[in-house]
Amino acid sequence: MSYLKIDNISKQYDEKNIALRQVGFALKKGEVVSVLGESGSGKSTLLRIIAGLEIQDEGRVYLEDEKILNPAEKLVAGYDEIKLIHQQYKLYLNSTVEENIGRPLLLYDKDYRRERVEEILQMLNLHAFRHKLPKQLSGGQQQKVAIGRALSIEPEVLLLDEPFSSLDTIQKRELIEELRHIFEDSDMTVIFVTHDLDDALLMSKKLFILKDGELVQKGAPRDIFRKPKNLYTAQLFSHLNPIPGNGEAFIRPSDVKIEKVDGRLEAEIISAQYLIHYTQLTVRLKDTDVIWKVEDQNRLYQKGDSIGLSFHEENIISFSPQ
Repeated sequence: MSYLKIDNISKQYDEKNIALRQVGFALKKGEVVSVLGESGSGKSTLLRIIAGLEIQDEGRVYLEDEKILNPAEKLVAGYDEIKLIHQQYKLYLNSTVEENIGRPLLLYDKDYRRERVEEILQMLNLHAFRHKLPKQLSGGQQQKVAIGRALSIEPEVLLLDEPFSSLDTIQKRELIEELRHIFEDSDMTVIFVTHDLDDALLMSKKLFILKDGELVQKGAPRDIFRKPKNLYTAQLFSHLNPIPGNGEAFIRPSDVKIEKVDGRLEAEIISAQYLIHYTQLTVRLKDTDVIWKVEDQNRLYQKGDSIGLSFHEENIISFSPQ
């Protein structure tokens, strides 16, 4: 039985701007998923509709079989059970960290409010900053406070809309790690929206791919990586090398093996770029204008070298170009 059900949601702003096209999926309680897509693919609109903050044209959202009402159906839009967190922190600038976190609890018992704020401070490692104002915090710390405020009333569903886009790499990595532990220890259902594949992979074990408002593929990252349904989905994960003579077949750079002697194909190295875990070689296939990317794990090759290339048939990705 599904806990959160998104049932064929469609949204169109005008004739040229179709945000969502019959998007539907269901999540179990406690499931954490990432929605991945480029800017304008409908990710943020989807979250606002799920949260009951925007009116959809078609479809419904259900939480435990109860309809989520949109702003046209509800006097006050939104639900305490569903919290949406944006990349903009929207903190109270003249309130301290603990005051910001406790804001949603003002109508609760004073003792409970104090206890819950302490729990959140501990959960997000914010104790040392409890008396500071937002302007005294880093971007990562401010985002933690925004998340803490959303968590304070113990929502059933947490929606994260590109929450790390303004953070540097170190801040982002640390915050994702903390959130993963929090979600693993809770029974909260989480939908994380991003355009960054690495963030999506770090946050969850299940991906939903949006393209031009359509849900084009969903599943485990490994399954999507190996069997993408279209060119767009395939290219989210890596560059694709076209196989000569077959315009519908490709091989990923990571699936190409470099041979010191003759391989299946011969190539000349055009350039070599150091990328931490490997050196990316750009090569031209012999007697063609076809350019490939190849990963060199041993860093033994340089510009101008001739190399042989081979790959296994089962790693070929084939589909009609989109």
